[in-house]
Order: sequence, then C-alpha cells, then structure tokens
Amino acid sequence: MTAGGCPTGSSARFAATPTADTGTSETRWQEWFDRRGGWPEVDLPLPVERLVVVSAHPDDEVLGAGALMTAAARAGTEVVAVCISDGSASHPDSPTLAPSELAACRRCELDAASAVLGLEPSRWCGLPDGGRADREPEIEAILVGILDEAPRSRTGMPAVWSHDGHPDHEAVGRCAQRVGDARGVPVWMFPIWMWHWAVPDDPAVPWQRIRTFGLDADALQRKRAAVEEFTTQIHPLSDAPQDAVVLGPHILQRLLRDREFVFT
Repeated sequence: MTAGGCPTGSSARFAATPTADTGTSETRWQEWFDRRGGWPEVDLPLPVERLVVVSAHPDDEVLGAGALMTAAARAGTEVVAVCISDGSASHPDSPTLAPSELAACRRCELDAASAVLGLEPSRWCGLPDGGRADREPEIEAILVGILDEAPRSRTGMPAVWSHDGHPDHEAVGRCAQRVGDARGVPVWMFPIWMWHWAVPDDPAVPWQRIRTFGLDADALQRKRAAVEEFTTQIHPLSDAPQDAVVLGPHILQRLLRDREFVFT
C-alpha cells in the first residue's frame, strides 16, 4: 500500500484525511455493522475456474482479499495474483532505502506473504509506483495478456476498488473494469482505503453491492501472519520522520477483521 491523493471525488476525500490521522475508527464501523445487521455472503466454491486478482501495490491483495484467495485456491480454483506497481513510493524521501531498494524489499515481502497464505507468488509487473492513471493502456494490456493465457476458462477478476480514494487504486480498478467488461469477465472490487475516509451510510459507497467473506480463527490468524511479512509498511524504516509507518494499527484494525468485503 502506498499513501497518496488526487483532487476530485473519493480521492479528494482520501487526500483530506491523512493516513496518520485515525480516519473513521474501527469502533465506529463495528457499531454500525451491529446496527445494520448481516451482509450477503460470498459463496464457495466460486462460480469460476480461474481467479485473476489485481492489486495496485504489493500488499493490496493480501489486505483486501487474502483469505478469499486462500479459500478459493484450496477449493480448486486457480488463483493468479497480479501486482501492477513496484511499491517504491511508499517512503519517497527515505534516507534509509532508495526507491529501487524499497521495491526489492516489497517484492520479497509480497512473496513471503503469499507463501504464508499458501499461494503462488504474485505476477510482478514492476511499473513505477505512482501516476498509474498515465499508464492505463499499459495496465489494460497486461490484464488482457493474463486473461488470454486461459481464454476458455471461466474467470473472475477481483481488483482494488475503482473509487477507493488512492489514485493508483482507482486507475487499476478502472482498467480491470474496462477489461472485464470487454471480455465478459465478472469483476469484483475490494476496498482498502475506503474504510479510512468513508463513514457509515456514506452515500459515496454502494453498500447494496457489498458481499462479505467470513474468516474463521485459523484463516484470520494466517492472514495476520501474512501481513506481518510487510515489514516496510507496518514498522518504521528508521527513526527519521520520512521513514514513518504506512500501515499504522488504526489502519490494520479495519483490514484485519473477521470478514473481507467485495463489491459485486
């Protein structure tokens, strides 16, 4: 995950809520969940043979859909995770790691997290972190190529939400939606930063399209262990202010629940 913002829509709301701030607290979300009642569930086995999971940064797929990916793989679905960017901009002014060194660390972290979840390593596309909106044709070409590897398979494509607030997330989500629409591939989107800037009953969020996937104690423990592999994101790189934590406890609380959320 890499923090960032842009000037319009959900991106503006994300940019106005710095990640160091608490955002909408997990306590507030849980109180709302209790009042709202249950959510429609994602059923397993999924109605696809192949799952192409698309992330903007090296950790998005684990944070947003790690348990669902593991469960799908165990049920016999081929899971192909695709990481678009190299994650090198999470600490842009770091005196400790150069961008190329940070990118190498983040790739190793993602591979380790995937192994904890029992998954194959993500496809590492390695596009420069940030400014994904300028490279949407390239992203779409990557996704088309991966779909073309198994053209006769029934495929589903979970991706970071196209209104998540982060400009890279939104660009990748838009690309996944366009490619899915063109190929007749269903696209399900998982929110990451939405839980930070949105509020309960937020009119900017299509709550009626949410489905959830429940995690048992073993799945939650495995997901937590996978997230621990993202050392550069959950611990400071050094004592320098530029090396501060990206995924603070207030953020992880919202992403390590006993259920995952996708928009259908």
